[in-house]
Amino acid sequence: MSKPAASENVLDPAAEIPCCPPMAAQRVQPTTALQLAPAFKALGDPVRLQLMSMIASAPGGEICVCDLTPSFEVSGSTISHHLKTLRDAGLVDAERRASWVYYRARPGLMRQLATLLTPGGDTR
Repeated sequence: MSKPAASENVLDPAAEIPCCPPMAAQRVQPTTALQLAPAFKALGDPVRLQLMSMIASAPGGEICVCDLTPSFEVSGSTISHHLKTLRDAGLVDAERRASWVYYRARPGLMRQLATLLTPGGDTR
């Protein structure tokens, strides 16, 4: 049995090639699982999943925290905590402009997560 090639570009947002083959096609390597698990864990919370969706689908590719907070029935500090978790997991980037912070998705990592979850090894 041959050893699979190492996944050197795990969590590399600029990588054009997905981090790894879909788990339906090949077993996930321990190092890859260790590196991608925080992103999956961050998305495991309903508020963070909704925030991620709002950020990823924002017109122009970014959204102000001032447009995110009113959509939830939790405090602004709770939203800040969830956004920090998404940042720490590598799912979003943030940029402060005056008193507001703007968020944008990191499509490279999202593409890696999607590729890993692609059923049947179909990477189209």
